[in-house]
Amino acid sequence: MDITIYHNPACGTSRNTLAMIRAAGIEPTVIEYLKSPPSRAVLSDLLARAGVAPRAWLREKGTPYAELGLGNADLSDGAILDAMVAQPILINRPIVASPLGVALCRPSEKVLALLPAQAGTFVKEDGERVALGGGSPGA
Repeated sequence: MDITIYHNPACGTSRNTLAMIRAAGIEPTVIEYLKSPPSRAVLSDLLARAGVAPRAWLREKGTPYAELGLGNADLSDGAILDAMVAQPILINRPIVASPLGVALCRPSEKVLALLPAQAGTFVKEDGERVALGGGSPGA
């Protein structure tokens, strides 16, 4: 299965998402989006495939969100997209694209909908157990 993760190795959610993909036996294409940001066209395509507006993937914490006035509800999708492309730190993470769809995987368990069905349990960095096949953790 061809999977791409737009990843930030400094982010625990992103690391957990990547580990869940690998636990499924899949080695994804890993794009450290702060080093290799997606183009406007690629980001637009990902958003369209996910069925969300750019504001849904806009990161506020630890970014120039406030300084750029991105909380202004009157800003167009194009203006928000332009800001995200100009300053990739504004793109929330991790974003995962698979043949089953595209999603911002926050929380990391959202990636399970983009992977083949599995059995077992995954243990996140913080010790939280996640049932991979939809059963109860610890099963």
